[in-house]
Order: sequence, then C-alpha cells, then structure tokens
Amino acid sequence: MDIKTAASLHRLRLVSVPEAVSFLLLLVCSVLKRTTDFNAVPVMGAVHGLLFVLYVLFWLDAWNRTKWDVKTAALYFVLSVLPFGGFFADRRLKREADDAVIASRARREDAVDA
Repeated sequence: MDIKTAASLHRLRLVSVPEAVSFLLLLVCSVLKRTTDFNAVPVMGAVHGLLFVLYVLFWLDAWNRTKWDVKTAALYFVLSVLPFGGFFADRRLKREADDAVIASRARREDAVDA
C-alpha cells in the first residue's frame, strides 16, 4: 500500500466516527424538537451535512485509490447512512489498514531476504 492510499483510508477513518456521532445527535435533536421547545436541528443538520459530504468525498477518494470492488465500496457507503454505521466502518477500515501494513512489511522482508 502506498502512502497516498494509506492517507485516503486514514482520512475516511477520521471522518467516519464524527459523522456517526453527528447523525446520532441529529436524531436526538429531532426528537427533542418535537417533544420540547429545544430546537438544535438547524445547527446539527448543518454539522451533520458537512461531515456527511466530507465522508462521501473521502469515500470516493478511498474507493479510487484502493480499487475496492463494488460490494466493498457499497458496504462503506451504506454504513455511512446507518446509525452507528460509522463506528463499524472505522473498525473495518482500521483492520484493513493494519492488514495492508502487515502485507507490505512481509513483502519488504521477502525482498530483503531474497
């Protein structure tokens, strides 16, 4: 895995958890708006919208660089629109990045030993 691919996965991980938290907070604000006089939906909607747009942009970049198949790319997109999905995306992306680092080190060691 080259540095640009690793960076794109890292950016996607960085935005996945805040996007998931903002989605959950937006849901809470929506309930509070209908049950109380508290209305933070416009603010949380804007925050979540910005984070979602960033997630989609970083998702497209990661898809382009990692050459995911359509099934994997679709999974990461679906996780972005599910409550708690960003947390699962973060865990899977971390595992994928760790596996890529291990594979890269193994290839490097084989090249040195040869």
